[in-house]
Amino acid sequence: MPYRHAHWFVGFVLLVIMTGFWASYFSTVGDVPVAFHVHAVSAMTWLALLIAQHMTIHRRANGLHRRMGLASFALFPFLILGFMMIINVSAARYAAPDAGEGIRVLGPAFGIGMAIAIAAYLTLFFLALKHRRNVKLHAGYMLATPLILFESPFSRVLSEYMPWMNVINSDGPRWVLDTILISDGLGVIFALVLWARNRKHGAPWLVAAGFMAAQAVAMWFAPDIPAIALAFAAYAAVPPGMGLALGLLAGGAAAWFGWEAGKAPARPRAAAGA
Repeated sequence: MPYRHAHWFVGFVLLVIMTGFWASYFSTVGDVPVAFHVHAVSAMTWLALLIAQHMTIHRRANGLHRRMGLASFALFPFLILGFMMIINVSAARYAAPDAGEGIRVLGPAFGIGMAIAIAAYLTLFFLALKHRRNVKLHAGYMLATPLILFESPFSRVLSEYMPWMNVINSDGPRWVLDTILISDGLGVIFALVLWARNRKHGAPWLVAAGFMAAQAVAMWFAPDIPAIALAFAAYAAVPPGMGLALGLLAGGAAAWFGWEAGKAPARPRAAAGA
């Protein structure tokens, strides 16, 4: 089976999440909005499911692997819902009359970054299901999803514990975008190394690298692009429930269409009288 040590990689991403969000979430878990709970629980459950899926298939527990895989159909829309709830929180803060400089500069960047992350998850999960009969591609697309989660917590690790890694060192709130750019850059390098090691089945890592590169560039330049701020302000005026419903629908659609696309082609019926 491919990616024999992948559970260590996914476990590392979990550790980065715990470290990066310790100060802003885990140490103050009772004082944060519900959206952060939904996002945290869904994202960490997704990673736990990936670890369990990886271990079951490598232990030849194929039946349990398939049953747990079906659970992803329920979990995945919940995961996208969590992303949409975070976007809604950021949009509400951005639209507030007393929004400070930080949210005015970073809000649109966070909005476009989360939108790209959602697009990445929808694409990777759809392709994982479409290629579920090719174990190397299926595993690659599923295991590429943690890379999309890596940027946010690791940028906080850089800010809190390794600020010396910010070699860009921009002034003001844009310093945060520097750490995001660096985090995405590291993710792109990691994905390209995996692609280079197995180009025949490396498409999942190229897809992930493309989304991370797009996210890095879009977020860092967002403060200089008025259209992104206008779009984010327009989204802030949309009723939150519409965005959440759209997220659930998109997550369910990715699962459904991916499953349908991965079905084995129907065998032609034998001609009558043959």
